[in-house]
Amino acid sequence: MSYRLSILDKSPLGEGETAAMALARTLRLAQQAEEWGYHRFWIAEHHNTPQLASPSPELVIAWILGQTQRIRVGSGGVMLQHYSPYKVAENFNLLASLAPGRVDLGVGKAPGGLPLSTQALQQGVHQDEKGSFADQLSQLNDWLTLSGTESGETVFPTPIPPLPPQGFVLGASVQSAQLAAQFNWHFIFAAHLNGDRALLRDVLSFWQTHSARPTIVAVQVIVADSNDTAAQLAENVQIWGVELGNGQRVTVASEEQALAFAAQAGSPPRKIARREQALLHGTAQEVMAKLNALHTQFGIDEFIIDTPVAEGHARLTSLRLLAQAHNAVEVL
Repeated sequence: MSYRLSILDKSPLGEGETAAMALARTLRLAQQAEEWGYHRFWIAEHHNTPQLASPSPELVIAWILGQTQRIRVGSGGVMLQHYSPYKVAENFNLLASLAPGRVDLGVGKAPGGLPLSTQALQQGVHQDEKGSFADQLSQLNDWLTLSGTESGETVFPTPIPPLPPQGFVLGASVQSAQLAAQFNWHFIFAAHLNGDRALLRDVLSFWQTHSARPTIVAVQVIVADSNDTAAQLAENVQIWGVELGNGQRVTVASEEQALAFAAQAGSPPRKIARREQALLHGTAQEVMAKLNALHTQFGIDEFIIDTPVAEGHARLTSLRLLAQAHNAVEVL
């Protein structure tokens, strides 16, 4: 029974902490994750969120690449709707030139914030020219597949790296998996945002039928020395789904954020509901048993671990204990 473990980090601020302190912990965690045997270390993108210091994954990725040696580093993910696909290709080609063979480009179609921050990010963007997420992903894929030697091409996302960044589509729908398969990108099922087991089964079944690439799932995990401690840490973790009258759907971390999203979007909420979670919590042995069961049931090759704990010591302890338990099984 073998699968990889990776980390998704959001640089959360604990009580009384500054962004500088949270970012220093992110770097320390990336360096320790490399020692502990994690495969990837990804940075999320969140805007206008005082509790998270992660609006620009590209900057933190460059910082971490320069202070690690082996671990793959990437975005989980770039919120493509805000940016020019050409500029995203330039950024990640540059990162892949700095650290060939170690850079991942994960992209998603969520806004990564509430509507007012989206408006600020997209000020001056011609919405009719931007196209759909599928259009943007197609453009990004085209830019990243250029080698710099094509005849007749006048624009390249330079520098062209010796090894291109690996591309990942983050999503929780058959449509997202279909896009990833269409462009031969990797796909990550975002179970840390949507824990619906029936949906997980349907999407992974489609993916495994239409792509030979690995099956990768992001999950929320909290590990502690005791089950009671893990349960206490998990108690306040929430995930809410918002569906607006204009058809927009997003995932947020509280009912308060859900109501704020609807108010800022200027569209009446059609549905606001707390979502089923894929939060796995307990001792390292208990969480490993749950990961093993998911691996066996769904054929999962890699788990991206999101630990929704802001307090620094508990966060580092959770990921250390999980790595130790996983490594002990791998050695057997």
